[in-house]
Parts: sequence; structure tokens; C-alpha cells
Amino acid sequence: MDTSLTPQQIADAVATGMMAKDRASQGLGLRVTHIRPGHATLTMTVRDDMLNGFDICHGGYLTLLADSAFAFACNSYNELTVASSLGIDFIASARGGDVLTASAVEVSQKGRTGIYDVTVCDQHGVQVAVFRGRSHRMQGRPVVAL
Repeated sequence: MDTSLTPQQIADAVATGMMAKDRASQGLGLRVTHIRPGHATLTMTVRDDMLNGFDICHGGYLTLLADSAFAFACNSYNELTVASSLGIDFIASARGGDVLTASAVEVSQKGRTGIYDVTVCDQHGVQVAVFRGRSHRMQGRPVVAL
């Protein structure tokens, strides 16, 4: 790994490299709007094909958005990190056309285990969901070549 890069430059390179290979996030139109070590913010516009039978955003899409923010945050150090568990609580409904923002923040990183909290809000700042993920770091395995 190139040690001349700053932590921010590493996080930026990881975000670019991950998104280039993340077909699920690309297919849903997710965008990384902010990244820094241990933090990531992603956005997604709720499309009509993401609505369930009640005409609200299916919880699976909310979970995917939060999980993607979690993934970008915990991999921002360029050490391959995967989810080992997650939990999500749905607080409010999202509707077609809503622009959702998932903000992930590192709560704890000890050894190979990390805890990250993600808040999903709509374009009005209304909290739609809260997510907590536990990560497992594969030490010595980079996410991208630097």
C-alpha cells in the first residue's frame, strides 16, 4: 500500500474503486456523495419500481441503501471488510420520487470487528430508517490497489 497517500485520499480511492464494481448500487442509481475514513454518505431516488403494494418504498431497498453506506464506510480504510450482521428499524415511509440519504458513521473499530450506525433520511430531513451493522475486517487484504 502506498503510505504517501493521506487517509482521505485512500477513502476517495476506495469509494471510486468499490462503486466501479458494485453492480447492485449502480443498478439502483446510488451515489456516494461523501466519504471519509469511517464515514460514508450515499443517496438514492425512490423509483416507481421500488414501491411495494402499499405504494411505499419496499423495506429491502431501504436496507440495501443503508447497507451500501455501511459497506463504503467500513471499507474506507482500504482493508477488505464484510458485514457479519445488521439490524434495521423502519421509522417512516418513503414514497416514489423521494431522495433518500444514508449517512454511515463508525461507532467502534476494535481488532477485526466494527460497529457502524446508519441513518436514512428523506429530502426533507425526515428520518426514514435507522440501521446498525457489525463488520468483520479481513486484515491484510486491500479493497483496491493503490
